[in-house]
Amino acid sequence: MSVELTVWREAEPIPRERARIAYRTILAGTPGEPADPGLLALAKAFPEHATTYPDAVLVAMEPEEMDEISNRVFAEARSAGLVCYDPQRDLVHNLAPRGVYPELQLHTGDGMIVADPDLGLVHDVLGTLSAGNPFTALVVFGSHFLQVSPGYELEYKEGLLRRTEVADLDAVRQAFDEYARGERGFLERFTWS
Repeated sequence: MSVELTVWREAEPIPRERARIAYRTILAGTPGEPADPGLLALAKAFPEHATTYPDAVLVAMEPEEMDEISNRVFAEARSAGLVCYDPQRDLVHNLAPRGVYPELQLHTGDGMIVADPDLGLVHDVLGTLSAGNPFTALVVFGSHFLQVSPGYELEYKEGLLRRTEVADLDAVRQAFDEYARGERGFLERFTWS
């Protein structure tokens, strides 16, 4: 069974609900060559995997190559100014809003790596913590990171590694949003060891 990503152009960030509808609409359409040069370039970057539609590109891959190919698709889509929807994870990769660190990376325990992720994606990914996705981390390699695991054990490292237990997902999402924006209010709100 193959997995897929769908890529298209949007004028502004869209929620997952709208991405799901767009994905179904694209699949119901007829394949054809897109007029958008960014979509054409993306399709050419993945010739064995891409199916083109007039307004989108569907990239299909086998599960064992998902981590490698999907991470490349995310990067290509971002550089071309395109939205990417991952129907397996029900996640949409928008272009904005983003955090203050251009070198920021989002890592998940199920193999997703996204450079310079949008804050909506970070918010939604945190809701996927489970046995199948045992952590989510925002990392600026060589400087600092913030990581959480199921049960909401939060770890923050900037020189010193600190740990705390957080009560709920909303508090975790707020901490990750602050971290990505370069703010550190979460350090004052929680008791760290």
